[in-house]
Amino acid sequence: MPKYIKEIPFGDHTLTLETGVIARQADAAVMVSMNDTKVLVTVVGKKQITQDRGWFPLTCNYIEKTYAAGKIPGGFLKREGRPNEHETLTSRLIDRPIRPLFPAGFKNEVQVVATTMSLNPDVSPDILALVGASAALALSGIPWAGPIGACRVGYKDGIYLLNPSRTELEESDLDLVVAGSEDAILMVESEANQLPERTMLGAVLFGHEMMQTVIRGIRELAEEAGKPRWDWQAAEINEGLAVDIRSFAKENLTQAYQIREKQERYDAVAVVKESVIEKFCSEESEEPTQAEVVGLFDKLAKTIVRDRILAGNARIDGRDTRTVRPISIEAGLLPRAHGSAVFTRGETQAIGALTLGSDRDAQIIDAIMGERRDRFMLHYNFPPYCVGETGMMMSPKRREIGHGKLA
Repeated sequence: MPKYIKEIPFGDHTLTLETGVIARQADAAVMVSMNDTKVLVTVVGKKQITQDRGWFPLTCNYIEKTYAAGKIPGGFLKREGRPNEHETLTSRLIDRPIRPLFPAGFKNEVQVVATTMSLNPDVSPDILALVGASAALALSGIPWAGPIGACRVGYKDGIYLLNPSRTELEESDLDLVVAGSEDAILMVESEANQLPERTMLGAVLFGHEMMQTVIRGIRELAEEAGKPRWDWQAAEINEGLAVDIRSFAKENLTQAYQIREKQERYDAVAVVKESVIEKFCSEESEEPTQAEVVGLFDKLAKTIVRDRILAGNARIDGRDTRTVRPISIEAGLLPRAHGSAVFTRGETQAIGALTLGSDRDAQIIDAIMGERRDRFMLHYNFPPYCVGETGMMMSPKRREIGHGKLA
């Protein structure tokens, strides 16, 4: 098979995209390289929908291999295990900017896998993984409104730094990752040392300008090596069924959304939904499907809530748009913890517990970028009972890890 290589000037380095050699059975595979850091990104999409789940099943997995840094994994098994926090956070970093560019109604399963194959500690692989995901999707033929670009921006002595090295980041007042298309910003993630808003905005605009060469390079590569676009069309909306559901359920659904107490409101909406399913779904006929009916019902519910907001009506709990929900704080909830508090805002609650330790309690992180110690850990947990549901109680989910990092 032919080999395609695209070299793109990217700050002080050259970004290289290579396809056609490795992982040929994937819908698309791109090896992204920059100054000895290499990331292999693959994309596979199912042409058929095996199960209509009512949502878009996109999965992004970022994987670090210790051989990339010439290391052997720690521990007894000497093999990589479940994703560490950095891998999970990078997986979410890839997901956020690419997900909105899939067309509405696209429900085919898509999996993006980015694997760090070689690591130069001064060149972070997360940006390469994000660029590689964009390139692989652009090559795959899967319906997607890309490509996008991404970069990291630092700031020191009044100067913006494009894709700063790890050493430069240690002295930088800013660590900002921005991703976007030719004409829009899609995702910003950053931490900064008390920088003014103007400087932060300038960093975003600087990053968006610098990534344009990457977007053009990916587009040129797709023109040379891209696969034909899938012959996919969004399913037509059954307007007649939508009108029937609206006339049948709108009044009762509007009344349900005027109930202030959350669980009582949820119960009332569930009753209306069940009546709609019973009315429009028949055991004798496969049309319309329950998924179609539920989808149109949910769309009606969103329209009712949105129209109330646009009309300037009071919120569901009776507040106007300027009033914060009632807040209460109680400290010292847990007598044996070093610190604790329960924070309540409206019907949402959080319990915070604090433990102090010595340096011996610091977490030892054996990462491919090198070993380090973390003296501050914030663990966020969201068990299913928080929203009155049942569910599996397992290791922290991606959302919990992401929100802990944000906090």
